[in-house]
Amino acid sequence: MAISRRSFIQGSAVSALGLAAGVAPKFSFAADSKDAIKIASILDLSGGLDIYGKPMSNAINLAAEEINAAGGLLGRPLQVINYDAQSNMQLYAQYAQQAALKDKVAVVHGGITSASREVIRPMLDRFRSLYFYPAQYEGGVCDRNYFSSGSTPAQTVEKLVPYAVKKWGKKVYVLAADYNYGQIVSAWVKKSVHDNGGEVMAVEFFPLDVTDFGAAISKIQSAKPDMVWSALVGGAHISFYRQWHAAGMSGKIPIASTVFGGGNEHIILSPEESNGILVAANYMQEIPSPENKAFVERFHARYGANTPYISDLAMGAYQGMLIWAEGVRKAGDIDRMKVIEALESGVTLTSPSGKLSVDPATHHCSLDVHIAEVENHQMKILETFTDQAPVDTAMVCDLKKNPRDTKQYQIEL
Repeated sequence: MAISRRSFIQGSAVSALGLAAGVAPKFSFAADSKDAIKIASILDLSGGLDIYGKPMSNAINLAAEEINAAGGLLGRPLQVINYDAQSNMQLYAQYAQQAALKDKVAVVHGGITSASREVIRPMLDRFRSLYFYPAQYEGGVCDRNYFSSGSTPAQTVEKLVPYAVKKWGKKVYVLAADYNYGQIVSAWVKKSVHDNGGEVMAVEFFPLDVTDFGAAISKIQSAKPDMVWSALVGGAHISFYRQWHAAGMSGKIPIASTVFGGGNEHIILSPEESNGILVAANYMQEIPSPENKAFVERFHARYGANTPYISDLAMGAYQGMLIWAEGVRKAGDIDRMKVIEALESGVTLTSPSGKLSVDPATHHCSLDVHIAEVENHQMKILETFTDQAPVDTAMVCDLKKNPRDTKQYQIEL
């Protein structure tokens, strides 16, 4: 038995609830009308991925506070229950079950890695608890109980590769995290490089706990690519950029990435270690829109002027809350199926990242993508692509035709 690291629920012990696999609960997941609407946030607030989880949690809680300040939803306040999964897949499973069955939340926002998502997604399907996944990911999940508020490779890789190939050249060396995200994104990079007349010279995968990249750097030096594509993830993998600079490679062979900055790597690293890296993402703190400037001011007012840079992953968490809240308003209810049907009827809103529209057939979002260059701890935005559709997932998913689908498809590339 372990003690749950969570806020708002006091002194609660966590244990398995002993439900047989496939047995759905017999009670409603909607909170009592006299109580607050409970929302679960299941993220890594400690452990190796807390560099992502902490700002995401802050964003979810800020969204709830802002909704409450505006009168709540349906005249009721929101109560966020924050679970610390501690970068542990067993705790993800444990807390997803607890959120759905014991705490009876109306919705779960959570998961960072694709592995954590695929631990909790089938559980929440079985327990009929609505699930919002806030992170950019490899695409392909087709599940009516699931909504994605982050970007997919067709929206980011497909924009950054041609930009980088035109700028630097056609020979690309890929480094990636060794799990399904890194593997599938690497396949997208290979496809896009080929489509743009280039060549992927090599792809190397690294477990999330690897910190020594000396051998890989030596191989890259020998291969002499025009650029390195990084799909490295997590606190351990930040060592690559430091070792790359220490080897004298900064400025010699450039780097492009659609994940760099998600853990505030450009803030943690020195300018000498990170300047010049090209990045593509749905959100950057430097977006000059009035909506984003006001959001940044509110975020800093809530968490302090010295709060870390607001990441793309944090924005995914924030706009996931906005989308769910809009679904509740449109449905006039927090009932899971009523909210799903309301979102499937069409929802478009303006978030700090830009225009955001829910695609009814895939439960993914059309959104803006920004290309930027790291410059002295900042993201210098170079180009913006508006209203980018999740075409990769749309290639394999149509929940209008197949509403009972729950698969993650690996798109043939």
